[in-house]
Amino acid sequence: MATLMQRLHLTHPLHFVIGLTLWCIWFVAVYGGHAVACSVAPPAPEQGVFTLVSAMLLAVSIAAIALLAALTVGCCRMAKRQVGRLRFNASVSAGLYLFSTLGVVFAAMPIIGIPPCL
Repeated sequence: MATLMQRLHLTHPLHFVIGLTLWCIWFVAVYGGHAVACSVAPPAPEQGVFTLVSAMLLAVSIAAIALLAALTVGCCRMAKRQVGRLRFNASVSAGLYLFSTLGVVFAAMPIIGIPPCL
Protein backbone atom coordinates (compact mmCIF):
# COMPACT_ATOMS: atom_id res chain seq x y z
CA MET A 1 0.00 0.00 0.00
CA ALA A 2 2.81 2.43 0.85
CA THR A 3 4.43 1.81 -2.52
CA LEU A 4 1.16 2.56 -4.29
CA MET A 5 0.74 5.79 -2.33
CA GLN A 6 4.31 6.84 -3.15
CA ARG A 7 3.58 6.35 -6.84
CA LEU A 8 0.14 7.94 -6.60
CA HIS A 9 0.84 11.65 -6.14
CA LEU A 10 -1.38 13.44 -3.62
CA THR A 11 -2.78 15.62 -6.40
CA HIS A 12 -4.14 12.63 -8.33
CA PRO A 13 -7.95 12.57 -8.68
CA LEU A 14 -8.09 9.00 -7.38
CA HIS A 15 -7.63 10.47 -3.90
CA PHE A 16 -11.20 11.76 -4.19
CA VAL A 17 -12.44 8.23 -3.46
CA ILE A 18 -9.62 6.69 -1.42
CA GLY A 19 -10.62 8.35 1.86
CA LEU A 20 -14.25 7.29 1.67
CA THR A 21 -13.19 3.82 0.56
CA LEU A 22 -10.87 3.50 3.55
CA TRP A 23 -13.69 4.64 5.82
CA CYS A 24 -15.99 2.03 4.28
CA ILE A 25 -13.40 -0.73 4.73
CA TRP A 26 -12.87 0.34 8.35
CA PHE A 27 -16.62 0.38 8.99
CA VAL A 28 -17.19 -3.10 7.57
CA ALA A 29 -14.12 -4.51 9.34
CA VAL A 30 -14.94 -3.04 12.75
CA TYR A 31 -18.66 -3.72 12.82
CA GLY A 32 -18.35 -7.06 11.06
CA GLY A 33 -15.51 -8.03 13.40
CA HIS A 34 -17.61 -6.93 16.35
CA ALA A 35 -20.48 -9.16 15.26
CA VAL A 36 -18.20 -12.15 14.68
CA ALA A 37 -16.38 -11.67 18.01
CA CYS A 38 -19.68 -11.41 19.86
CA SER A 39 -21.03 -14.57 18.28
CA VAL A 40 -17.84 -16.62 18.75
CA ALA A 41 -16.58 -15.54 22.18
CA PRO A 42 -18.70 -12.87 23.84
CA PRO A 43 -17.14 -11.27 26.93
CA ALA A 44 -19.00 -11.27 30.21
CA PRO A 45 -21.25 -8.22 30.62
CA GLU A 46 -19.72 -7.59 34.06
CA GLN A 47 -16.40 -6.68 32.40
CA GLY A 48 -17.89 -3.46 31.11
CA VAL A 49 -16.07 -1.59 28.38
CA PHE A 50 -12.60 -2.97 29.18
CA THR A 51 -12.57 -6.17 27.12
CA LEU A 52 -10.33 -7.66 24.47
CA VAL A 53 -13.04 -7.07 21.88
CA SER A 54 -13.16 -3.36 22.68
CA ALA A 55 -9.36 -3.12 22.73
CA MET A 56 -9.06 -4.67 19.27
CA LEU A 57 -11.81 -2.51 17.81
CA LEU A 58 -10.19 0.57 19.33
CA ALA A 59 -6.75 -0.40 17.97
CA VAL A 60 -8.12 -0.80 14.44
CA SER A 61 -9.95 2.51 14.78
CA ILE A 62 -6.86 4.38 15.97
CA ALA A 63 -4.84 2.96 13.07
CA ALA A 64 -7.52 4.10 10.60
CA ILE A 65 -7.66 7.56 12.19
CA ALA A 66 -3.88 7.88 12.05
CA LEU A 67 -3.74 6.87 8.37
CA LEU A 68 -6.57 9.15 7.33
CA ALA A 69 -5.20 12.07 9.37
CA ALA A 70 -1.75 11.63 7.80
CA LEU A 71 -3.30 11.67 4.33
CA THR A 72 -5.30 14.77 5.27
CA VAL A 73 -2.17 16.62 6.37
CA GLY A 74 -0.24 15.41 3.33
CA CYS A 75 -2.89 16.68 0.93
CA CYS A 76 -3.12 20.02 2.78
CA ARG A 77 0.63 20.51 2.50
CA MET A 78 0.58 19.49 -1.15
CA ALA A 79 -2.25 21.94 -1.90
CA LYS A 80 -0.19 24.82 -0.52
CA ARG A 81 2.64 24.04 -2.96
CA GLN A 82 0.47 23.66 -6.07
CA VAL A 83 -1.52 25.97 -8.34
CA GLY A 84 -4.54 25.49 -10.56
CA ARG A 85 -6.09 22.09 -11.06
CA LEU A 86 -3.46 20.30 -8.95
CA ARG A 87 -4.20 22.60 -6.01
CA PHE A 88 -7.92 21.95 -6.44
CA ASN A 89 -7.38 18.18 -6.52
CA ALA A 90 -5.23 18.23 -3.38
CA SER A 91 -7.64 20.55 -1.55
CA VAL A 92 -10.72 18.45 -2.35
CA SER A 93 -8.82 15.29 -1.42
CA ALA A 94 -7.80 16.85 1.90
CA GLY A 95 -11.40 17.76 2.64
CA LEU A 96 -12.62 14.25 1.82
CA TYR A 97 -9.86 12.70 3.95
CA LEU A 98 -10.82 15.01 6.81
CA PHE A 99 -14.48 14.04 6.40
CA SER A 100 -13.51 10.36 6.45
CA THR A 101 -11.31 10.86 9.52
CA LEU A 102 -14.14 12.54 11.39
CA GLY A 103 -16.47 9.76 10.27
CA VAL A 104 -14.19 7.17 11.83
CA VAL A 105 -13.86 9.21 15.03
CA PHE A 106 -17.62 9.68 15.30
CA ALA A 107 -18.50 6.06 14.53
CA ALA A 108 -15.78 4.73 16.88
CA MET A 109 -16.94 6.74 19.91
CA PRO A 110 -19.35 4.00 21.12
CA ILE A 111 -16.39 1.62 21.38
CA ILE A 112 -15.05 3.56 24.37
CA GLY A 113 -18.41 4.15 26.02
CA ILE A 114 -20.62 1.11 25.53
CA PRO A 115 -19.73 -2.45 26.54
CA PRO A 116 -19.54 -4.80 23.55
CA CYS A 117 -22.02 -7.58 22.87
CA LEU A 118 -25.00 -6.14 24.71
